Amino acid sequence: MIDLGHPLFKVLAALLVLIAWRRWAPLSYWYALVFPRKAVWLRWSWRHVASGCGLTKKRYRWWFTTVPGLVASTGVVQVKRRFQRVAVDTKPWMGLPRPVRHGFRITFHLLDGQVPDDYAKVCERLAHAWRIEAVRVVGSRPGRVTLQGITRDPLSHVAPAMAPAEPRDGWRAEDLLRPVVGVLETGAAWRMDLRLIPHWMNAGATQSGKSNLINALIVGLAPQPVALVGFDLKGGVELSAYAPRLTALATTRTECLDLLSDLIAVMGARMLACRHSGVRDIWQLSDAARPIPVVVLVDELAELYLTADKAEKDQVTRTATALLRIAQLGRAFGIHLVLSGQRIGSDLGPGVTTLRAQIGGRVCHRVNDPETAVMTLGDLDPDALVAARSIAPELPGVAVITGSDGRWYRARSGYVSTTAAEHAAGTYAAMAPSWNQVAASGLGHELPPRDDTPELAA
Repeated sequence: MIDLGHPLFKVLAALLVLIAWRRWAPLSYWYALVFPRKAVWLRWSWRHVASGCGLTKKRYRWWFTTVPGLVASTGVVQVKRRFQRVAVDTKPWMGLPRPVRHGFRITFHLLDGQVPDDYAKVCERLAHAWRIEAVRVVGSRPGRVTLQGITRDPLSHVAPAMAPAEPRDGWRAEDLLRPVVGVLETGAAWRMDLRLIPHWMNAGATQSGKSNLINALIVGLAPQPVALVGFDLKGGVELSAYAPRLTALATTRTECLDLLSDLIAVMGARMLACRHSGVRDIWQLSDAARPIPVVVLVDELAELYLTADKAEKDQVTRTATALLRIAQLGRAFGIHLVLSGQRIGSDLGPGVTTLRAQIGGRVCHRVNDPETAVMTLGDLDPDALVAARSIAPELPGVAVITGSDGRWYRARSGYVSTTAAEHAAGTYAAMAPSWNQVAASGLGHELPPRDDTPELAA
């Protein structure tokens, strides 16, 4: 007969409860049991960790020291006390760790001469010292820096699914051009904020998640009062399925060049409208006068720069110049670029390198060659390149991205099937403005309408 009161049985029962708790309610298990122990250990080990990571500073203080001396004539030991300058290691002051989902946050007081980048450079060392997945700088203010420790990688599991778009009564004005496309490694939502970072470069090999990110953008932007313009040099096989929601679609180099010329004309009209209204960008205009924002989706950017003969060289030059002008001036006039490609390298010509310098948002999925990773992230941080090169093939959708704070993060786009994106495009087909509406400057002036339509171009 089992003795339920036996100590061994009680220990086994407690272990089973803890295992079940950790499996079925990991968040409460983390907050109640794991984090308190982790917080105590972080505070206790901080002096050694700060010293090992090079975050301490030498400070000199004056101390009383005892200096013994021997009087030879009498053999008496004479003791003297005097001030002496002694070097002391001073560690940054650590605030109380605060638990968050999948980790914790800590605020540190910077020592004299320290800046937040000093902590960003040693994040990998801190992660190893604290025995956690990763450490990221998530905030700073004068004299303070906030780090987030990530104990469990939320990107290692199945990518979070995004529901297909469904009709709704309205949308929040603050979400305009700020679609949520996935999740960050910190557990926060990955929001591609085109208002803050107007242009994005999306690089990735086949089956890396590059096309899935475009699907997520289609689902996120389809319900919003924006115009979607597509450049698909794969013959239209990628973007033609979303033609009901597209205002224009170009599938050949000639069509792309014509559409870019029209976009530059639209930009010029909006520039004139802002000048007449005495404002610097369209966001300072009233709602009634503000023109429709335009998001340009380019699939296979390299095809716009490749030349087969000298006859195409002039087209490539004109295309590169047009893209560069939009990248330089488009933000103020509501024209945004999302450039995607498998291969983005300097061998495509100086136009690509110059364009890259104007693109603030970077998304680098798993790539086949290091040159593409360097072109996408090389001017940001060497650690970002290492993180991008280490993305495993079995983790589609995982990418290294730039954040609104100028730092890089690992992220994963939510899985959106082509069927779901097609459904969103069809559901919100009525939201697609005509080219004549896009060309309106906001003051009643309009450009000549285009002859082609998305259906004809496709």
